[in-house]
Amino acid sequence: MSFVRTERPVLTVGFDLDMTLIDSRPGIKAAFQALSAETGTFIGADEAVTRLGPPLDVELAHWFPQAQIPAMADRYREIYPTHAIAPTPAMPGAREAIAAVQALGGRAIVVTAKHEPNARLHLTHLGIEPDAVVGSLWAEAKAGALREYGAQIYVGDHVGDVRGARAAGALAVTVPTGPCAEPELREAGADVVLGDLTELPAWLAQYTARAVQDA
Repeated sequence: MSFVRTERPVLTVGFDLDMTLIDSRPGIKAAFQALSAETGTFIGADEAVTRLGPPLDVELAHWFPQAQIPAMADRYREIYPTHAIAPTPAMPGAREAIAAVQALGGRAIVVTAKHEPNARLHLTHLGIEPDAVVGSLWAEAKAGALREYGAQIYVGDHVGDVRGARAAGALAVTVPTGPCAEPELREAGADVVLGDLTELPAWLAQYTARAVQDA
């Protein structure tokens, strides 16, 4: 009897960006305030940063007529690097979470709704070094990138991230550090809810140990 040897898939963990790896509220608030000052249109920046997660166009619809949204989105993305990168800190445990995946020989990828060039600026500024970054994807649309990279796990803070993970057939690991509380994440179908990213390395070590035992 002969056996065909198959290689085990490389551990690949996807991460959301806003309110998962970075606390983008200060930077986004500053960018919205700058857009408001430039256009003369009131934008409730404090209110806007309570709704982070969905695409930019969704938030702009609260403040601009539909016909103006594409131009306002373009302008926001243009001024974003000037106003939003420097004030934005990493979330507790963000660097360690990425490093934990890579220390296990895995790949850490960022899949985010944020404009990809701006996402990369944040990561570079903060010294966070994932293996790949994919931007402009929200909720179920994230599944394509997660499947392309073979992600077994997706880590996020929003019910949209749970939907993206489930659509990709990945384990939905969540942190209630964004606008969605633990009960909302669980109701959406999260497989795991951690307190924050500082808990991810220990959880990941347990997950990979079980995977080895089950192999």
